[in-house]
Formats: sequence, structure tokens, C-alpha cells
Amino acid sequence: METGESGPSRRALLRTGAYLGATSLSVATASAVARAGERRGTVRPVPDWIPANASNYTVSSRPSAYPVEFVIVHVTQVSFQNARKIFQNPAKKVSAHYMVASADGYTAQFVREKDIAWHAGNWDYNTRSVGIEHEGWVDRPKYFTDALYESSAALTAAVCDRYGLPKDRDHVIAHSEVPGATHTDPGRYWNWDRYMELVNR
Repeated sequence: METGESGPSRRALLRTGAYLGATSLSVATASAVARAGERRGTVRPVPDWIPANASNYTVSSRPSAYPVEFVIVHVTQVSFQNARKIFQNPAKKVSAHYMVASADGYTAQFVREKDIAWHAGNWDYNTRSVGIEHEGWVDRPKYFTDALYESSAALTAAVCDRYGLPKDRDHVIAHSEVPGATHTDPGRYWNWDRYMELVNR
């Protein structure tokens, strides 16, 4: 994630989200519903829609306005709920297109792919990418669960298919690999070999 203007770091912004008031949507409830559906053998065809505040992204008409050329992998550094609150706080100036929960792979969409989420810390890369946040911390590998990897890889594969992107590390990149990045996510515990194998499965 990033801010729309210069100011506090992404981590500082995310941490302040812990003090924001809760909204009416309960992701925990949605996760329970998703798990029940999985036990019945059903798969949700699209992520749940939880819109970010309109002050936290740029309306666009991609891919006609800008080509989509990358998927950028992030880690939140806070819980799913706290990151959601940040995306919905108009003062934060940060968002991502999607976020994947650690425990069960629950996935929500916060910004339409046609629009530009503010996640990469680089305007050029924001315009040409889809950002996927992952619940967890870069130094706590236990958050990178099988469910998180599998849900995220399926989402990344679908994004690549939609825009004709090769499913490789030149097009599926870390936040830390964005030019000028000051972030380390997803960090050294992210298993890129496993992830890319799942993306290509």
C-alpha cells in the first residue's frame, strides 16, 4: 500500500487503522459463510465486493486508458480487518484491488480493476498493475498458509488470463521490486517457487 501524497509510511498508516471504528460489514462472518460453501463443495466465482473509499483510488478506464502489465504482491503488516478499515478511511489515501485472508483464503475486492488503486508507491506502476494484499506480516511466515497461497494464486492466474500476461516473475512481482520501493514485502518468507507453481497449475 501507499499514500496518495507524501507523508507517513505504509506501515504507520496501516498500524493507525487499528484505531479506526468498525464498519457494518463483518469479514469474519463472510469468511464463515465462505467456509460453509467450501464444505458443500461450492466455490465463490468472484471475490466479495467491499469498496474502498473513493478518496483512496483513481477512477479510470483500464485497460483502454492504461495497459495492465503487472500483478503486484503485497503483505498488509496488520490484520485483514484493520487493512479494510484503512481502505475505507478517506484520510488514508491508500488501497489495493484485492486482499486475501490468512486463515482461510477469503478474498475481497476493494477497487475495480478498471480503476487505479494506490498501492505500489510508484504512479507509473499503479497505472499498470493490479495490487493484491495478503493478510500477515513479512517476518511471521505462519501467516502464509496453504489457503492464502491457493486463493491468491488462483486470483493472480485469473488476472493474468484477463489481460494476456505471461504467468512469470517478470509480470508477477513483489512490492519490493517496484522501482523506487521502500518496502520489503512480501519478504524473505514468501515462497515464490510454490506461489508461481500454483499460479501456473
